[in-house]
Amino acid sequence: MVEALEGVPNLAGLLFIGFPIIRTANGPQAVDALWISEEKGIVIFDLVQGGDLGNYQDRQDDAFHAIVSRLNLDRRLVARRKLRIPVNTVSFAPQCVDAEEDGYTIIGSANVADKLLALTSWRDSCADTYKAALSTLQNVTTIRAGRGRTASAPRAATLKNLEENIATLDPWQNRALLARISGVQRIRGLAGSGKTIVLALKAAYLHILHPEWRIAITFNTRSLKDTFRMLVRDFHIREAEHEPDWSCLEVMNAWGARHSSDGIYSAFCKTNNIDYLDFDGARQRSRADPFAAACQKALADATGAKPVYDAILVDEAQDLPPDFLRLCYSFLNKPKRLVYAYDELQRLSGESLPPPETLFGKKKNGQPRVRLEPEHDIVLRTCYRNSRPILLTAHAIGFGIYRRPTQAKPNNRFGLVQMFDQASLWHDVGYSTAEGRLEEGKSVVLRRDPLASPAFLEDHSPIDDLVQFHVFDNEDEQAQWVVSEIDKNLHQDGLRHDDIIVINPDPFTTRRKVGTIRARMLERGIACHLAGVDTDRNTFFATARSSVTLSGVHRAKGNEAAMIYVVNAEADVTKTYNAAGVRNRLFAAITRSKAWVRVAGIGWAMEELKREYGRLKQNDFELRFRYPTGDERAKIRTIHRDLSRQQQERHRQRNAQLEELLRDMQRGECSVEDIDPGVRNRLTNILVKNSDSANDTHPD
Repeated sequence: MVEALEGVPNLAGLLFIGFPIIRTANGPQAVDALWISEEKGIVIFDLVQGGDLGNYQDRQDDAFHAIVSRLNLDRRLVARRKLRIPVNTVSFAPQCVDAEEDGYTIIGSANVADKLLALTSWRDSCADTYKAALSTLQNVTTIRAGRGRTASAPRAATLKNLEENIATLDPWQNRALLARISGVQRIRGLAGSGKTIVLALKAAYLHILHPEWRIAITFNTRSLKDTFRMLVRDFHIREAEHEPDWSCLEVMNAWGARHSSDGIYSAFCKTNNIDYLDFDGARQRSRADPFAAACQKALADATGAKPVYDAILVDEAQDLPPDFLRLCYSFLNKPKRLVYAYDELQRLSGESLPPPETLFGKKKNGQPRVRLEPEHDIVLRTCYRNSRPILLTAHAIGFGIYRRPTQAKPNNRFGLVQMFDQASLWHDVGYSTAEGRLEEGKSVVLRRDPLASPAFLEDHSPIDDLVQFHVFDNEDEQAQWVVSEIDKNLHQDGLRHDDIIVINPDPFTTRRKVGTIRARMLERGIACHLAGVDTDRNTFFATARSSVTLSGVHRAKGNEAAMIYVVNAEADVTKTYNAAGVRNRLFAAITRSKAWVRVAGIGWAMEELKREYGRLKQNDFELRFRYPTGDERAKIRTIHRDLSRQQQERHRQRNAQLEELLRDMQRGECSVEDIDPGVRNRLTNILVKNSDSANDTHPD
């Protein structure tokens, strides 16, 4: 079918294979194929293998009536009881001759081009009607568009328009959703590119077509559980008119509790009768990555692991260790249907998931267990959540593109705090080279491709409204401003409580740091809750009541809202060590925003962060930097590496001792000659070597 249409000239539009799903007397079934275009409207294909046409008239009638019935439900598609878009049906039978009988068309492969181009053109073709029809066919209108939103106030109207503009799946999302999986499938894309929605729809789609399969959806962020269940349930009910069978379609966390099967890892341990490691036990094996240690032990202990699932879909794979994906793979029945989605830029650092050929190991003959076919490696190139200014702000802050060394650390000439090793990733996720060369040691200017960042995401508001940075003298001033703005959002701007999230980037201080803001909100009568504290661990938005969500950054990941307040953004932002982790958290917090973001903080460190944003804005939201060499990237990683609290304390003590030594020397209580000559020479050589090798990664 695809091969026959690829050679047809001037044939535009979208072709679906095995989609959409229609209801028949025999239950839900997928349409063989459907083509929709702005020129011809909709063509439904009945695909015939071999020379026996069978009851092709009945099949055409069933598909026609099912599709028309769905389209008739959308008032945008109906005018005076007639559809605004034409619908045709044909049987495509390559081994038969062309025929036309009582309005039933049969097309052989030789004349498919002529027959399709001969269809009557859509005389009243309209882009809005085409888009509405596409959304209705995909059945994602109520999933991606706003639920019951009124447009009585400026921001509410803006948000309603934004949500209506993304109420369809783009070609890359369609491909990810409908690609037949007979093995491993990889989906990559930026935050906001639709990975979570695609995985939820794909799980529901597979469950409808294969209700006997045991399917699992898993993820890192606990609060995604309710989101996934809602998305899967909505799509399933719209397509099949009944609840999913949750015993066969499971939505579960990655880790899970010891005495339950609410996580993939815990279920794996229980199924294979092996020891389960909780966080404390796993941390004893590896403080750097406890979950990786737990998965490694489980894989080693489960010799001849028992397969249970027919398909596993993994979201947020960038936040999960590779060993967890290997565990999922071993938990699958053949043909090992594993779909994993991740955002390589979400981690920002040079680390990335290994390619599947490496990730899943080798067979006994030395060949890779998994060879990823091109059609199973899908990149979602368009970001539908963050506007261009917001996304560029997140990347500039996250990488430290416009960071300057502080006066407190004049010898640190590196501005960048991290950079991934594969320069081509910038192009994969929607950046193009405006100037220079995207190569090691070369200066480059990167900008967003228009198709990767649609203009409608930013045209609704001035840039100074899309992104704002605010500096305050103390926490009380910050709290007063944030609460005053939220009050305005709710009572003047027309936003709902669940349109707003307040995020504290430091996960260790969230409960204490948002305390002042919570108190001020309650004083004003604004209901609020701290996600995972005032709610259960799996709940992020308090959907049963109107309440503004306050959250740490890790719990906020995977969630989104129109207005994001990032508070206490200055925390640790000027430190050298842990800089990559600090910047990653700011990146994750900023990219939760669907429309507007407010970054607030306190004191001179926040002033530094605001200046970074100012440099980005002066450069017209382009990324200008010199791509660091391999040696420079290694040094950047060393300088800004993550340290445990114990390591940080040792560094603090050493620095305090050096400060005391310098003060003694300045007061004349100690001289250079008092330092052991061997120690003095070694220290001098190290300092000179580091000074000579330090290269500024910023353009002049």
